[in-house]
Amino acid sequence: MVIGGALSVQFGAAFAALLFPRIGPLGAVTIRLVVAAVILVVAVRPRLRGHRRSDYAVVVAFGLVLAAMNASIYEAIARLPLGVAVTLEFLGPLGLALATSRRWRDVLWVVSAGGGVVLLEGGSTSGLDWVGVVFALTAASCWVGYILLSGQTGRRFQKADGLALAMTVGAVVILPVGIAGAGGALARPTTLGIGALVALMSSVVPYTLELFALRRIGPGTFGILMSLDPALAAAAGVLVLAQRPGGWQLLGIALVVVASVGVTLEARRRRPAQEPETTATEYLG
Repeated sequence: MVIGGALSVQFGAAFAALLFPRIGPLGAVTIRLVVAAVILVVAVRPRLRGHRRSDYAVVVAFGLVLAAMNASIYEAIARLPLGVAVTLEFLGPLGLALATSRRWRDVLWVVSAGGGVVLLEGGSTSGLDWVGVVFALTAASCWVGYILLSGQTGRRFQKADGLALAMTVGAVVILPVGIAGAGGALARPTTLGIGALVALMSSVVPYTLELFALRRIGPGTFGILMSLDPALAAAAGVLVLAQRPGGWQLLGIALVVVASVGVTLEARRRRPAQEPETTATEYLG
């Protein structure tokens, strides 16, 4: 289920890239968030009563981070190979895990991740679009905020209520930007059809699969499986977008995956034998 969810997310991103010539990255983000918000609100029917003002402040911040993260990664995908963009974005949660570590062995994972990032440029300083790199690193920073805020949201709201509300906030924030950039092209049937497919593949399907998966496996195992995301993104780029990463880029992606797996294994060793139960909301995305 975890691998299926990861495949759905990465292939959803690849299909989103097909929308870029029609409506641009921000238009694609707009359709994705709006459709996903409608589906989640209808399915979850979040309760609005019984929450404090601070709870709503958290969910609004969560929604803003969702909009910024998705907009940044789509802008990066428009300029970089999909596997490279997702690998750079993955430095966010990887960096957060390393920042909370105090073991000298984790230096090995820092070196591995750093070496992987260097190799992503394919051995040439002109090998990457540096605006795209900035967008990907912005998405990585937003992912850190996403991890922290999703945990807070999960503790303050029941089930997926907080996620549905945050997705709605993100959709409302990005909608004027998407309309200004793409205009009436957003309403074309073909564009809406692909956008709905992207929303399902990038949000609804993976959220559902991960929800069920986290009832059966612990967060350590989940983290290891999620570490495959950069490699799966590279595969989606090859199959859907005909992007052919070079040998150095493939090695760079592999080094970042190895670093993520290593950090996750170290975290598992530091936990008690029985892994604590973790809410699905902490890992969605």
